[in-house]
Amino acid sequence: MSRPELVRSALDGESVVARVPLRDDDALFVSPTRTLRYRSRSLLSDESVDEFSHAVERISLSAGRRKTTIELDYGLEGSRELAVPAERVEAALHPILAGVLSAAGLTDPGETVHEPFRFSELTLVVTDDRLIKHVGRAVWDEEFEQFRFADVEGLALEEGRVATGVVLTVSGRVERFKVPTERARAVRERLEGALLAYHDVETLAELPGPDADDDGQVPVDTDGDVDADGASTAGPAPSVERFGDVRSLHELGNVGEGPSPLDRLDALADAIETQQDLLDRQRRELDRLREALTPDP
Repeated sequence: MSRPELVRSALDGESVVARVPLRDDDALFVSPTRTLRYRSRSLLSDESVDEFSHAVERISLSAGRRKTTIELDYGLEGSRELAVPAERVEAALHPILAGVLSAAGLTDPGETVHEPFRFSELTLVVTDDRLIKHVGRAVWDEEFEQFRFADVEGLALEEGRVATGVVLTVSGRVERFKVPTERARAVRERLEGALLAYHDVETLAELPGPDADDDGQVPVDTDGDVDADGASTAGPAPSVERFGDVRSLHELGNVGEGPSPLDRLDALADAIETQQDLLDRQRRELDRLREALTPDP
């Protein structure tokens, strides 16, 4: 791929895994350890290169009408912003996220990271070897879950009007998360294809594990709740009275427009369950901090 001399000098021999054209001759050059933002010469400025390390703790997006800002949080070292044209954000985010996962040690050398799925508060990344799931407003941070394909024994869908549940059996345990129904087929095909390729089989029925039935589907645990946007529970959620996320009420709009009232209620229930999952994550973090601060007897 074509690289300006200024970019070749900044790379200092490091390979480029992706080039993302922006506007005019501007482009991103993504290496395994960093992203270079190249600005071509213009009437008002000389050409330049900015470097963004992949050793980040958090990735967030801020969408504007014409540009989207990718915020890279480096913890104590502060944060930096990388602005790209709104129509190029997905093309830019894919290799950057792949580099961040590699820098964090979540993927192995040579492990392919497929284009991520991003929903309201759920990010799914399918690689050759695993599924990485992140719940929250950020695209990625250190609060994530990963499911190695070596441990996955079954895959199924629980279809719904607004959201569809994706059900994985992992080492005998059922894991659930929800995706928008209109994207469920794409998620299923990407995940199923990666699973079958990893295990070198042709059907889900051939996946290892005693819990898969004849067609490779995992049994559905009707006693468990399926939380929206990524939460998974093994049983009924505790009864919690909450009054947050008022915006979701307004987002339902007028009853006579768009989806049916039942669909709107389903969407509201999904939003509430997502907030519950975020509260549960904070509670677990507090428990870990309390345990770390408690002196040994």
